[in-house]
Amino acid sequence: MVHLTKIYTRSGDRGTTGLGNGSRVAKTHIRVEAYGTVDEANAAIGMAVCEAESIPEIAEVLRNVQNALFDVGADLCTPVGETEQDGDKLRVTEAQTKGLETLIDRFNEDLEPLTSFVLPGGTRLAAALHVARTIVRRSERLTVGLAESEPDNVNGEAVRYLNRLSDLLFVLARWVNRSEAGGGGSGDVLWVPGKDRDA
Repeated sequence: MVHLTKIYTRSGDRGTTGLGNGSRVAKTHIRVEAYGTVDEANAAIGMAVCEAESIPEIAEVLRNVQNALFDVGADLCTPVGETEQDGDKLRVTEAQTKGLETLIDRFNEDLEPLTSFVLPGGTRLAAALHVARTIVRRSERLTVGLAESEPDNVNGEAVRYLNRLSDLLFVLARWVNRSEAGGGGSGDVLWVPGKDRDA
């Protein structure tokens, strides 16, 4: 259980921060960049939740994702130990990733096949989901980089979860852009290659 009684500690004033295993690293360390970007993605999803008040089923999905992203952050904050056993630490699980895949399939079945790349936009909610999606993609890239530099100290399921989450946010953005979804959208905003090239 987390118990916070003081917000500032001064322990990071020299440019280091504590990890979940008690060790300290520079605040510029790729591990800190990875879980810090997960936190940034969570904040962006929080903005999307505010835009989703008129679509309760989307708001609920996003709130659940926000909670799970704290699991991802806790996972990345704590390097996998050599003697660690299943259940010793809070780790992202395959079941969490499978849950995202179920949601992707559920919302994607209502969508028309794409004929071009989608431009971020449409409704305010869709735009917010696209912003969150791109931040999740960045967190995924950073986590992959961390896994490459510390292959024995990273839970691979965290990478897979972030990958599926970006896919889910893309699908949700398309779904809410449908006018019948309740978000007031008029469908996908599609890329037209070279549209303004000769303007």
